[in-house]
Amino acid sequence: MSLPIIHALCALPLAQMPASDGGGHGGLIALAVLAVVAVGAWLLLRKPPAQRPDHTAKLARPGAEQDDGASTSAERKKHREQAGSIKLSADGQAVKITPEQARQIAKDQAEHEALAALRKAAEMAGDSSAREQKAALAQGLQKTKAEGFIARLGKLFAGKQIDESLYEEIEEVLLRADLGVKTTHELLQSLKDASSRKELANPAHVWKTLREKTQQLLDKVGQAPVVTRVAQGPAVIMVVGVNGSGKTTSIGKLAHRYSKEGHKVLVAAADTFRAAAVDQLEVWCQRADVPIHRGKENADPASVCFAAIERAKAEGFDLVILDTAGRLHTNQGLMEELSKCARVSAKALPGAPHETLLVLDATMGQNAVKQAELFRESVPVTGIVLTKLDGTAKGGVVLAIASGIGLPVKLIGVGEKMSDLRDFDAALFVEELFDGAGS
Repeated sequence: MSLPIIHALCALPLAQMPASDGGGHGGLIALAVLAVVAVGAWLLLRKPPAQRPDHTAKLARPGAEQDDGASTSAERKKHREQAGSIKLSADGQAVKITPEQARQIAKDQAEHEALAALRKAAEMAGDSSAREQKAALAQGLQKTKAEGFIARLGKLFAGKQIDESLYEEIEEVLLRADLGVKTTHELLQSLKDASSRKELANPAHVWKTLREKTQQLLDKVGQAPVVTRVAQGPAVIMVVGVNGSGKTTSIGKLAHRYSKEGHKVLVAAADTFRAAAVDQLEVWCQRADVPIHRGKENADPASVCFAAIERAKAEGFDLVILDTAGRLHTNQGLMEELSKCARVSAKALPGAPHETLLVLDATMGQNAVKQAELFRESVPVTGIVLTKLDGTAKGGVVLAIASGIGLPVKLIGVGEKMSDLRDFDAALFVEELFDGAGS
């Protein structure tokens, strides 16, 4: 800064100074201050650049390298990384963490958020599947609720108190609904026990008693899923049933379902006495996009089962479904052939068949229960496939099967679509069966 500039700075306040009200004294003071500042600035600027104070050095972090008093952005970033950062611990204390720890924390947080998103997506998919299952079962039980024993009991209970005079009518309703003698007796006894505790004055207690007893009957036989995988070799499911029960259709739907779930499925056409039966099964296998193993016409059914299991082992299948010939349960000779299929399957693969599913037509009511009793004498039936549930008011046969013969219903048919053969959910069944009862 030159002397003329300093003189100009000093003269500027004088030009703006008021002429009265003591402004002269204030102006002199301001002039003196500016004069001191101006002289100081002039003396500072006279020094060589090397002797001037470096204010950027004061702002730099200790230990950082300087380049003419200023750090580059890369150097400052490197210094921040080396210095680390501060994180609050669980007890609220400030803890210094290294850059590596900070990166790991960020990675863990990202993984946690990703897992949370996956769980949420799975829950949404599960909720959608549960709603679909509930809607399908509600449709399947529509006739049973509207025309079966639930509707009939509702009319019987209307405006009445349950007592000894009404038990005979209740028994008749249950028997006509094909619940069977044993199931009817157990339900009736539960009502009598509740009556002795003075709980049946309220209709809500009547339905609660029946609902709880129904759930107990189904829980007694358990609810294990169908075996579709085993430790060694393919899982083998043998399907049996009388002609017209929906056996072939059920096999096609099972093959489609398990194939979509990722199983490598082979279907064995062991109903060799009817060429039409093999052709029908082949059509279903084409729809399900799974291979079929055919034997020669009139070949021994057991030999077809054996050959199919051997093929499955050699070609890496993990599930074999054996279609056996439809049998009249009253023909002992034909039933013996089923026993032979089971024995030969065990020779091909120890432990086979891992499931023996009996297909029953729900519209048959108590006759279906009789079929189950006789089939069970010839083959080790492990579970029931109950078809055509949507076409009958006799849905109570589920209770008769569980209570009367002690077999679990594993699958139910509630429609014609491929997806309409569904796992049986006892709790959901009871919920839908009694939904709206007494209202």
